[in-house]
Amino acid sequence: MAYVDEEIASQPSSWRRAADLAGEAADVLPRPGERVAVVGCGTSWFMAMAYAGLREAAGLGETDAFAGSEFPLSRPYDRIVAITRSGTTTEILDLIAATSVPTTAIVGDPDSPAVTAADETVLLPWADEKSVVQTRFATSALALFRAHLGADLSAAIADAEHTVTAELPLDPAATEQVTFVGRGWTVGLAQEAALKCREAAAFWTEAYPAMDFRHGPISISAPGRAVWAFGEVPVGLEADVARTGATFVHADRGGPGRAAGSAVSRDPMADLILAQRFAVALARHKGLDPDTPRNLTRSVILEP
Repeated sequence: MAYVDEEIASQPSSWRRAADLAGEAADVLPRPGERVAVVGCGTSWFMAMAYAGLREAAGLGETDAFAGSEFPLSRPYDRIVAITRSGTTTEILDLIAATSVPTTAIVGDPDSPAVTAADETVLLPWADEKSVVQTRFATSALALFRAHLGADLSAAIADAEHTVTAELPLDPAATEQVTFVGRGWTVGLAQEAALKCREAAAFWTEAYPAMDFRHGPISISAPGRAVWAFGEVPVGLEADVARTGATFVHADRGGPGRAAGSAVSRDPMADLILAQRFAVALARHKGLDPDTPRNLTRSVILEP
């Protein structure tokens, strides 16, 4: 068993810990009305996108997400929130050093330089990982943010307990390509699902806002390929995908504690667990080690 298997399976318990921590960390997380920039690299950027979408939708203040290298230093913000599992990523450390805006870092490694570089930190050492491929830390950081925004994560955690063992919706041996789509905050989840498949399995994936998918990207859909949707599905999208011959994947089911047969969507963050597991299954089908993807390291540290 690879490290990533245990890390994926442990997400329900990690989300509980993150939800419990949200109250303790409230003083260093964005306050209502603050103008906030959320930054990260790779997976952390996609979690930043999801959090930004959730915070703005909740009416708690303007919230923008940026890749660490693309942050506009001249733009005024009240707070920068940096998500960094390793706490060593060059672009994030450079940004923290260059800005005078108060910074809060969400960090997995308590001994990393980001802990002392940022003005405030929230430590998630129990969510840190040995696998290069990031799963548990990313979703635990997002669980922390969701709980801080006032969400009750009990249903999401129950859904996650199901998806860590549920049957995969696609056969890795029979799937040539997957396009992931989302709306609002789940666009970030779609991007992350696509990245997991590329990282772990060198597999062809793409990701788009669901409404934009029909503006060109649908042209690659075909038999043997799939479109996997997170969260809300635009009217008519499933039928449009069906006409291409591609498989449409979307999580509607009666979850634990819900009426049998009720068409209740599984929490999108729990659905991401299925995509993580699909990525690992793809890697194994191709004879690859999902813990150590080619050309990747745990953290990108650039020479000065």
